[in-house]
Amino acid sequence: MITRRSFIKRTLSAGAGLIAAPAIVPASVFGPNAPSNRINIGAIGTGRISRDHDMPGVLKYDYARIIAVSDLDSNRLADAKKMVEDYYSKKTGKPYSGVNMYEHYEELLANKDVDAVLISTPDHWHAKNAIDAVRAGKDVYLQKPTSLTIAEGRKMSDAVNASGRILQIGSQQRSMEQFRVACELVRNGRIGQLQRIEIRLPGDPPGGNTEEMPVPKNLNYDKWLGQTPYVYYTEERVHPQKGYGRPGWLRCEQFGAGMITGWGAHHFDIAHWAMDREYSGPVEIYGKAEFATGGLWDVHGAYETEMLYDNGVIVTGTTDSPEKPNGVFFTGTDGWIFVSRGAYAASPNEPISTTSKALQASDPKILSPLTDNDPVRLYVSTDHHGNWLECVRTRKMNITPAEVAHRSCTSCLLQHIAMKLNRRLYWDPILERFKNDDEANSMIARPHRPPYNF
Repeated sequence: MITRRSFIKRTLSAGAGLIAAPAIVPASVFGPNAPSNRINIGAIGTGRISRDHDMPGVLKYDYARIIAVSDLDSNRLADAKKMVEDYYSKKTGKPYSGVNMYEHYEELLANKDVDAVLISTPDHWHAKNAIDAVRAGKDVYLQKPTSLTIAEGRKMSDAVNASGRILQIGSQQRSMEQFRVACELVRNGRIGQLQRIEIRLPGDPPGGNTEEMPVPKNLNYDKWLGQTPYVYYTEERVHPQKGYGRPGWLRCEQFGAGMITGWGAHHFDIAHWAMDREYSGPVEIYGKAEFATGGLWDVHGAYETEMLYDNGVIVTGTTDSPEKPNGVFFTGTDGWIFVSRGAYAASPNEPISTTSKALQASDPKILSPLTDNDPVRLYVSTDHHGNWLECVRTRKMNITPAEVAHRSCTSCLLQHIAMKLNRRLYWDPILERFKNDDEANSMIARPHRPPYNF
């Protein structure tokens, strides 16, 4: 089994990258924090999740400052500049216009005043954005999932650990108390021997307008497609041209795997945390799913998956329902624990749990506070963006680093491959290869379209 300690030991030889010094600005502008401790941030991708979650997540910290924004849609780029400058103007009571705009994120990364970046681009850009950022010496907050394929995730994690930069994946459930408590209770044996974990995820309906449309003048569509194949433009394949509603690319397999990674990256990460398998993965996987036969949106619909881990625990995935709401259900020999986000959503358009309680158990005694008889204590973070910023300052390990994120995403992508093949697969989590299965191994990576290949 790969452990956190063995992974860190293996990657330390790559060396720690140089820590970029934050740029100095007048202390009178942004509060009492010492300018030398201020973190200058660039936002790459300024759509729905950036506006509703990632940029607000760092704007509230006086020692962090968004100084640059980048987007391939010039309308969204201008909106982001205005949003940030309006925030700082209101905060300081003075007009502010210090945010630089970049169409190309590579130019933002070349700005030596930028210390760290928020990456909130579509899924198919995540790995390349992150690799380019750490190689440019920037620390990274990366929206989940880490990658479009397992091979891309491995490249991303290796690049981050070779660079010595801090990368936080946006799996904010690790910074929500109920999820940490649930994992601590499971790891301390409150439900006896852990036997089964059921992951319940929302679904995505088929549909989408397939009519070809002219590419908007404000959108660099060729680059937006990135390393994926060229296909004609239609608005519901990309994002709304008016407003910041849920974008259609989330439901197109060309750009992601659907809810199995979209929400699965959160919940399967919690399963790994509770099992102490954050640096490993399953050894057997089975899956089946319904896929659309028409329309634009073609990610999986209702699905069933099952994974076996080397500790004997079975982890299943199903589409949620009123009877089995969105969340993580742990079953042991002595009871069960269910944990969910409750009424929390990262953005207004995100589905939330239908349960009224964020943490439940078969017996209330299971949820009683930890005592000295419960030796396992997990990393405590109360704010995910805040944990990242603090670790950027201190260079300490953050709560959801690159390799942990890659392993969680891998478990999701393994299920997606199993859905496609509709049969049982056997995985080696050390070699990151399927055993005696050339067809499955051919799905670990996808071809990349030049010049966006990596």
